Amino acid sequence: MSVQTYLPEETMVRRALEVLMTALGPVETARFLNLPRQRYPDYVEWHRQWQARLDPQQFFDEVFGPAAAAQGTS
Repeated sequence: MSVQTYLPEETMVRRALEVLMTALGPVETARFLNLPRQRYPDYVEWHRQWQARLDPQQFFDEVFGPAAAAQGTS
């Protein structure tokens, strides 16, 4: 098993920009870097929507397994 080391952030960014510039050129690199980042909607609203669609029994079965639910009822 080999040990991996992380590059310093500045080195990683510099190398990534060099690769982008080589592969895309300066105009497309700038275009890529300026693409809007997709963000999650308001977290509270997202959580409410998630809860509205949630089937509690299915959720508990997925998290704890169906056997855990059966054991808790005895």
